Amino acid sequence: MRRDNRTMSYVTATYHIVINTRHRQMTLPLEACEELYRYISGIVESNGCKLYAINGIENHIHLLIDLSPSLPLAKLMQEVKGSSSKWLKSSPQFPQFAGWGKEYAAFSYAARDRDMVCNYIANQRDHHKHRTFEQEYRHLMENVGIPWNEPYMLT
Repeated sequence: MRRDNRTMSYVTATYHIVINTRHRQMTLPLEACEELYRYISGIVESNGCKLYAINGIENHIHLLIDLSPSLPLAKLMQEVKGSSSKWLKSSPQFPQFAGWGKEYAAFSYAARDRDMVCNYIANQRDHHKHRTFEQEYRHLMENVGIPWNEPYMLT
């Protein structure tokens, strides 16, 4: 009998990521966003990560992913933002898109919270009828235990 000496590591790194448009301008027309979400999904999955949810409104998007254990989050975000920005700028469906903001926010969650975060992301358009991006972002920061400070605002 042959013994397999390979070892397997088990890692979950679940992140709720928020990316806003440059200066939080309303440059992502909702009627064209499904194509953007498919494009970003392809980027995430081609990097060995799992995308659970993606949604947003005209000035920002949310993703819930499991990050590949061999990939730094910053590297994935560089790829997502860089590639999608080039694609968006060349797409006639997003004529006003000027770029993503400089930063992004990433909040880690336990696997047991996946459904809750997926539901939150799925309902973006409904809860933005009552809450601005700034209010939402403040709530997200406070929800993970980061006391609000105006310099935390994404640019």
